[in-house]
Amino acid sequence: MLTNGKDTQNSQYKKINIKGNLFCLDKPVVMGILNVTDDSFFDGGRYNTLDKALLRAEDIVEQGADIIDIGACSTRPGAKLVEKSEEIKRLVPVIKEIKKKYPKILISIDTVWADVVKAVADCGADIINDVSGGQFDEKMFDEVAKQKLPYILMHTNITPDKMQKEIHYDNLYLDMCKYFSQRINILKDKGVIDIILDLGFGFGKTLEMNYELLARQKEFSLFEKPILTGISRKSMIYRPLGLTPQDVLPQTSFLHALALDNGADILRVHDVKTAVDCIKLYQLYKNS
Repeated sequence: MLTNGKDTQNSQYKKINIKGNLFCLDKPVVMGILNVTDDSFFDGGRYNTLDKALLRAEDIVEQGADIIDIGACSTRPGAKLVEKSEEIKRLVPVIKEIKKKYPKILISIDTVWADVVKAVADCGADIINDVSGGQFDEKMFDEVAKQKLPYILMHTNITPDKMQKEIHYDNLYLDMCKYFSQRINILKDKGVIDIILDLGFGFGKTLEMNYELLARQKEFSLFEKPILTGISRKSMIYRPLGLTPQDVLPQTSFLHALALDNGADILRVHDVKTAVDCIKLYQLYKNS
């Protein structure tokens, strides 16, 4: 929900400044996923043309999402990163057309490259969603600061092609707190104030670690930053059940409810209407 800057009853850290307007997370919101890739784990290839991407964007908006998260590079385990020029080529036309048709929708761009940040900022992107936490491109934090865009800081241990092969933590929670603390301080020193945390479910974590983080997600509120939860149809859901990503919508919704009860402010999802309904029912439950 964008406001004109007037205060709400919620904590100050639940407000994100987006181009001079406050995006208030006084209740959880939905971020709909739009993958303009060929190899994403759930919907790779479905939206890899401009026309298909615009139809997906229309569905996301009509089903009630506040944010569209557009990615041009799959970050599934084992995936290789896409060249910056290719990402820009895929992203810019889609952003321009979506902004032309839906000027009020917020657009988040899923990228790890500073050059991509510059290109998408110039054509209307509102938020940067970096699954690398600034680790893959040393210029990323500087460019985000220069563009004055909110930044989603995700925890990960290594590049997607290796992240599930090299998993080690002395203490998962404490190691992640150290990671977030260090990187938040760097961002603040560069002038990036509007930061959203993503615990990085499935990124360099075992199955048991993912569920530990889901149960302890609220503990990361100590950083006084909004929390984004991205678990939609992931392997932490379908593999223990012997299912596929296509089979686990009800199970995903169940975990979304747990995520909401454990402090999620933003749900990043494939199934927008179901997530919107989940939030509505959760709000009824909490307000009863």
